[in-house]
Amino acid sequence: MTRSSGTDGRTPTPPPEALEREAALEVEERTLEVGDPEGAPANPTATLATEVAGPPRGVVDESGTSAEILRLAWPVMLSMTLASVIGIADIAMVGRLGPVAQAAVGYAQQLFFVAQSALFALSFAGVALMARAIGAGDPRLARHNLAASVVLSVAASLVLMVALGARPDLLLRALSAEEAVIALCVPYIRLIMLSTVMMSVALMLESALRADKDTVTPMLVTGVLTAVKIAMNGVLIFGWLGAPEMGVTGAGLATLIAQSVAMVVFVVLTLRRRADAPTALRARDFRNLGQRFGPLIRIAWPGVAERLIMNAAMIAYFAFIGTYGTVAAAAYTIGIRILSFSWIPGTGYSQAVATIVGQSLGAGRVDAAERSGRRAAGLALATAVVMGALSAIFREPLARLFTVDPETVAALSPFMLCLALAQPAMQLHFTLAGAFRGAGDTMTPLGAAILGNWVFRVPLAVLCAVVLELPLVFLWVVLILDHLSRAIWLLVAFRRGKWKRRAIG
Repeated sequence: MTRSSGTDGRTPTPPPEALEREAALEVEERTLEVGDPEGAPANPTATLATEVAGPPRGVVDESGTSAEILRLAWPVMLSMTLASVIGIADIAMVGRLGPVAQAAVGYAQQLFFVAQSALFALSFAGVALMARAIGAGDPRLARHNLAASVVLSVAASLVLMVALGARPDLLLRALSAEEAVIALCVPYIRLIMLSTVMMSVALMLESALRADKDTVTPMLVTGVLTAVKIAMNGVLIFGWLGAPEMGVTGAGLATLIAQSVAMVVFVVLTLRRRADAPTALRARDFRNLGQRFGPLIRIAWPGVAERLIMNAAMIAYFAFIGTYGTVAAAAYTIGIRILSFSWIPGTGYSQAVATIVGQSLGAGRVDAAERSGRRAAGLALATAVVMGALSAIFREPLARLFTVDPETVAALSPFMLCLALAQPAMQLHFTLAGAFRGAGDTMTPLGAAILGNWVFRVPLAVLCAVVLELPLVFLWVVLILDHLSRAIWLLVAFRRGKWKRRAIG
């Protein structure tokens, strides 16, 4: 579109309103040229996606390559490894107190996962919006999205802390926990739920760094968190350095202290960044956030629903496991923690591809977004074969590292074998879900979660445990069908490509 010159030969500067109208017309013209049958009315996100033409002709587009995915993913994987060490430290150190204490931690962490998953869903939405703004070269918008994410995350953590920490004994009885387990579990739950408030701030600031393709700094902070947690576990659980022995309650207090340290470190790092950086945060960035909550909630609510649906299913599933006794509950708790290491690559690829997809779409490079999803999925499958084989081969030696109870080891071995067989499907749906979330499509992963958990996992658990009264191993087999159905759902949806047309439209 050309502009006419003034009478003095110079081009007059139109008012801002005219520039906005002119930009909108240009975007509409380009949208008509594309001919997208599912196009939607122009909005800021769509404008960013269609306005940027991509790399100059003759320049190799290296975004979304396997090398970039691995560069972003390996620090995330190491961070997740350290986070798993924290969970295993609780299980292993508390395990020395006996199966009742171990089961208490297992029940508490099932409830903690509900709060943690809701906060993760909010962080995924924040990453999608921040990465899109960064890719479009708008650091101010990225900071506003970050500020809105922090506000919503803290509010959500407070609600969850009250909801799950007010009467945890009622929830535990609903999960078939024994009274001895409940007595140890209640103070532990309240402490770790309080820690979610600190975690909500740290998680959002960490997500901002990853949205800007900085995955090394969060890894280093996680290293600090791990060291503090393990050290405080020894001091507060067993009374090292002359401290009182607090047992399971000490493990919860150690979590609270460690999360507080991590929050302080992330806040300091954020304040030390340049004020104009996309990941900086100052008091002024919290002003006039009203219009930012709408897009954030719109992307976040399916993710929150997905996590709540998944965790509700896991709690129901855990309740059916509880009907087989405390040993079965302890076996499930230990097995999940051990095999969490084999899930780490899928989680790393998921977060890496979410960042790349978000920034690529913000820059209008849909081809790079799709390419990153395909290559991340390939990397996840290749890694899954190796990790699944190792988990299957070394399942009994690994089990004996975390429990000395022979009954728990006997129940744990077939559980770990079933999850090892589920590794390819599990890693694939983790990774593809990250690609969808990076594109701002949180509805497709929600559909996968409903299918896997409430069409397969819970109904089949009811059939095996209640109707047919089958041995415990059949509940372990149910997990394979859950993850396989989710992987197929997401793979088909990714290949159909509607997420691309929505992102452009």
